[in-house]
This record gives sequence, C-alpha cells and structure tokens, in this order.
Amino acid sequence: MRIIIIGAGETGYHIAQNLSKKNDVIVIEKQKDAYELVEELDVQAIHGNGADINVLQNAGVVKAGLIVAVTGMDEINILACMAAKLLSKNIKTIARVSSPDYINKPVDSREELGVDAMICPELSLAREIAKVISVPCAVSIEDLVGGKVEMMEFEAKNNSITGKKLKDSDISDCCIITGIFRGGKLLIPHGEDIIRADDKVFVVGKTEAIDTMRASFGELKDKDEKILIVGGGNVGYYLLEELTRADHDITIIETDKKRCSELAELFPNVLVINGDGTDLKLLKEENLGAMTAVVAVTNKDEKNLLCLLLAKELGAQKVISRADHPEYAALFEMVGIDVAINPLIATVNEVAKFTMRIGVEDLINLEGEKANIIELTAKKGSKIINKQLSDINFPRNAIISAIVKDSKVIVPSGRHTIEPGDKVVIFSLPDAIEKVEKLFK
Repeated sequence: MRIIIIGAGETGYHIAQNLSKKNDVIVIEKQKDAYELVEELDVQAIHGNGADINVLQNAGVVKAGLIVAVTGMDEINILACMAAKLLSKNIKTIARVSSPDYINKPVDSREELGVDAMICPELSLAREIAKVISVPCAVSIEDLVGGKVEMMEFEAKNNSITGKKLKDSDISDCCIITGIFRGGKLLIPHGEDIIRADDKVFVVGKTEAIDTMRASFGELKDKDEKILIVGGGNVGYYLLEELTRADHDITIIETDKKRCSELAELFPNVLVINGDGTDLKLLKEENLGAMTAVVAVTNKDEKNLLCLLLAKELGAQKVISRADHPEYAALFEMVGIDVAINPLIATVNEVAKFTMRIGVEDLINLEGEKANIIELTAKKGSKIINKQLSDINFPRNAIISAIVKDSKVIVPSGRHTIEPGDKVVIFSLPDAIEKVEKLFK
C-alpha cells in the first residue's frame, strides 16, 4: 500500500519506521530538522506543507490508499485529510487531534470533514490511566466487542494464581490466560506452564468474569480514593473528566496560573494547586503517603519520572506516568514506576487497523508492541469458517481468546467453530500476524 504520512515528529517517525517494512511510505514534513531526521528511514521524504494540495499531488495522493496526518496542529491535520479526499475519493484518512473542541471520545469518524478516523491520543491515554487506577494490580485494561469482552493485564505477585500449572488453576471458564510477560519476553502459555510471582499476565474473557478476578486481587473502593495529578494540559483535563465521574478526592498541580484558574472553574470539586510537581516541599505538604495514586502527565518525560520517583519515596501506593518517548515506558517501569504509558500507541493502533485487510475493528499493542490483541469480524469464504478449531492449523504464537456470536460470548475450545459475522478476539505475537491474516482473508 502507498501511505502518505504528514508530520515527522515522534508519532510520524514511529509510524513511518514501522510501515516502511511492508509498504511504500511517503513522509511530508515542513520543519527542516524533522525532515532531515526522517530522510534516514527507508521512505520518500518531501519537504513541504502536507495540507497544500500541490504538495499532496506531488506526493502521488491519487495512488495512495491511506493518509495519516499527525502534525502538532489539529487544524493542519484535519485540513490535510479534507484536501486528500478532494483529490482522491477512495483514499482513507486518519487525523490526530488533541483539543476537546474537536472530539469527545478516543477514536471517532468525521466523514463530513473527510476524516475516516479522528484520533485523540491524550483522551485515549487518560481513559487507560483511569481504568488502571480502578484496579490496584492492573497494568492495563481494554474493552472489546462493545464492552462484552475485556482484556486485563495484571501483576501476578504472590496470590492464588501463582505457583500452579495453568491447567490446575481456578481461573473461571469464562476467561482465558492468553499471554505471560516474563523477563522482557511475551509467551503464549499452555496448560503445563506455571505463573511466577514476577510475571505480568494477560487475561481475556467475559467482562463479568474479569470483574470477579478483579475482586480476588483487591479492587479499589468506589469513593474516597485520594488521587494526585501532576500536569493540567490536555491529558490532565481529560483525566479529570474521567475521574470526577466517581467520588474521588482529587488534587491537581499545574505550573501555569491561567490554566489553574480554568481548571478550577471547570472542576469545582477538585483542589487545584499552582506549583511544580517536582517541588519536594510541596509534595510533602500534600501528604503523598496517603495517596492511592499519583499520576504525572506533563509533556516532559524527565519531569514525570522525577516527580513519581519522589512520590514513591514519600509513600504513594501507585505511581503512573505518561511517557512520550516509546523507549522510555519500559525504562520507567524498570526504575520503579508502576505503570508507564506512551500516548502515541493509540495512533499506531488505528493506523495498523487500516493496513490490515481482514475486517479489523480493534487492534491494541501490548508491552511496547511485543504483542497484539486483534478484534475482527469473520467473513464468508475465509479459510477459518465452519471448521472445528482443533482441525485448523492455527499459528502457535497466536490464540483465539473469545468468539462473540450475536450477544453470546464464548471462550473457545477445540470443538467450537467460527461462522460468518462472528466477532473474534485474537491474542498474537508479531511474527504470527501474517498467518492470522491469511486464515481470515
């Protein structure tokens, strides 16, 4: 596929680097330093304004299948998609936006503006953080198939699930352990495998079954939780929107006085403090030892890290960080941050959906793109239809985690079959995705 990427910042560079392995990628960038950096990749780089119709024509937009606009300006991204649609009716368009003026959910469609997928990484990040706060042991939580299926990644530690073979564990029949992250590697588990206390474990199943597992690991109360947020930008704003729906005791620290006034007006039940989240005296005054969670979401990774290391030292129960550089997330967790989340992953996921031609409805990268959760609709005529799963040569590094027939959720065994129209949830390592695609084409 010919893919045009507008914007060669952190997100654009990362997407170009990934897609150029199997696609014809063209990157348009106006800033000279970013343009020169992307020239090092195996892509065609064009120095110019991606919203300019002449530049898009020179890039061969009429032959492109997808355009991804990820500059730092919402209006440029939307305008670029509109211009691309004017030049080519068949092209698919993706625009990244940040402002609440344009979007109120992580991913939306704005066909009237010529945008097939509008993505707000900041809102996606805020929702993921809010979910993680709700469950002490959770590293990440994702809803699938319209909320009928849920995936939870949790830290095993020492509990009822550790030290036993999977076939002997008391996991509900309505969910399945689909992956184990151990020693920097993701494993597809089998019945003889044993979960260790330092593993991260991925569970997929019916939402109510996952809820039962949450309770067994000690879910937080619905109210009176003390949460401190550092950073009142777009992510901080979206996070306040998510968390103020429950009865939490929330404090937010922001350096900009004007922004503090805006947040105080928008969220009257939140304590807004004008200050620096790395000010040790201020953190002590806020009694971090009593905090259920401290979240750092400024746009500076180093500041987030320092703030949370101080919070951890002062006794905060759980610390969660935004990490804008993809490689930093794993490093943050190595030095003691409980959860570090990179906001560009939401955009990467959405772009990957458009490059897979098997009816993918959701795609989630896990542990720095070491694995994927794929949600798709089975099509008539594909190789996997109307056969018992035990008779299909399914890739060893992938597992069918759930099948949804109408509203019925099935955690499958070898005797089950997939029929046209079924929603299928698959946990896959990267090297198995091509084989999965062939089965569902």
